[in-house]
Amino acid sequence: MRLVTYTSRGTTRAGAMVDAEHVVDLARGFANRAAGGATHALRELPADMLGILDLGDEGLDAAQAVVAWAGSRVDDTALRDAGVIWRTDEAGFQLDAPIPEPRTVYAIGLNYRAHAAEMGATLPTRPIVFAKVRTCIVGTGDAIEIPKASEQVDWEAELCFVIGKAGRHISAEHALEHVAGYMNGNDVSVRDWQMHFPTWMMGKGFDTHGPIGPYLVTRDEVPDPHALKLQLWVNGVLKQESSTDDLIFNIPQIIEYVSEAITLQPGDIFFTGTPAGVGMGRTPQEWMKAGDLVKVEIGNLGVLENPVVPEA
Repeated sequence: MRLVTYTSRGTTRAGAMVDAEHVVDLARGFANRAAGGATHALRELPADMLGILDLGDEGLDAAQAVVAWAGSRVDDTALRDAGVIWRTDEAGFQLDAPIPEPRTVYAIGLNYRAHAAEMGATLPTRPIVFAKVRTCIVGTGDAIEIPKASEQVDWEAELCFVIGKAGRHISAEHALEHVAGYMNGNDVSVRDWQMHFPTWMMGKGFDTHGPIGPYLVTRDEVPDPHALKLQLWVNGVLKQESSTDDLIFNIPQIIEYVSEAITLQPGDIFFTGTPAGVGMGRTPQEWMKAGDLVKVEIGNLGVLENPVVPEA
């Protein structure tokens, strides 16, 4: 299942892809399905993605039932008029970041062997964990800004995962049970600001510097997140190409390590690190600039595409 957050007719709500051209509003679809006689243990679905994730597997099961119900109804005019079914190409319809307001955004640094090598860094013995700021999150089609403070803006294609079940002291053995799904990410980095302090946060947290999407693919549709092809292009030129099998610390290890200290919550986002090919590691170094178009594609997670513009 491909979960989305969309905006249309002045409202932002949770939905899911029915097919490549249609989205079903999950809360409205659930209500219409119930009105038609379908039963479910839940009485309703929330209209926002965090609310659905807070329901855990029960919420995802209900969403899956709505997607199945909507499959034969994409051409129903009444459902279209009621805002239950949407065409993705209709005027005013926009896919937003799948998790537009995450509770916490974690990121892992130097987590690909080849990337550590290109940066001349020793392989870490523990995950290098830092925070990105919630206001950096944007969706596909949204602009990445080149800030007034710096022109050293770099790309970092990354596999992201989203927590779907709260927990602390989570063992690696059971860690994937706490994952709701996966999505493309771009850990945009302002390199000179990143080096101001060892925490890296200031260079990783600029507004618009956390593109994710276009949708959240649920865990059941990604059998092995550690065997995904990962690519990033700038203006159609391939800059990064790797596989998540080059991760130093895999997803269960990341979850086990972070949850030893912090209770993970549904809707938390993890950026898992970037492979080789970043602009800072090139000779000469390369930076994104206004007018560029950056595209990330990982496995079956769709395409995340963002234009680059100057900060207003």
